[in-house]
Amino acid sequence: MVKKQPILRFARVGNRVITALLRTGIKLNGLGYPMYLLTVRGRKSGLLRTTPIVVLMRQNEYYLGSPYGMVDWVRNLRAAREATLTRGRRTETFTARELSPKEAAPVLKEAFKKDNPFVRSYGVTPQSSLEEFERAAMTHPFFHLQRTS
Repeated sequence: MVKKQPILRFARVGNRVITALLRTGIKLNGLGYPMYLLTVRGRKSGLLRTTPIVVLMRQNEYYLGSPYGMVDWVRNLRAAREATLTRGRRTETFTARELSPKEAAPVLKEAFKKDNPFVRSYGVTPQSSLEEFERAAMTHPFFHLQRTS
């Protein structure tokens, strides 16, 4: 069962500030990982929804993980299976595939090596076993993004 954690007030305010900065073209990094604006079509309204997000990079591949569990951007991405990432003035379109916990565990474990603050809410440590990372990925959806031509 995927859990939904409430997003704290300071995170909501921080998201607004980060969104404004990213829209102006300022490139931000979350301790070595680039921050992007993720835009996904809403599953109910059909309107475009945008949220700032840290993109995990592994072997030149893009990955998205949800540190807050089942949140709206996750539900929308599951339904739309397509999103755009914007960083500065560059926008790219991607197709998204949700990863199984077994596929997500190595990506998540590698993210811990760079001490990314966003992965702390997964309930594991850098010394955790791969099985513990798999359990964390069960409650925190993870996606692989592939560029569309």
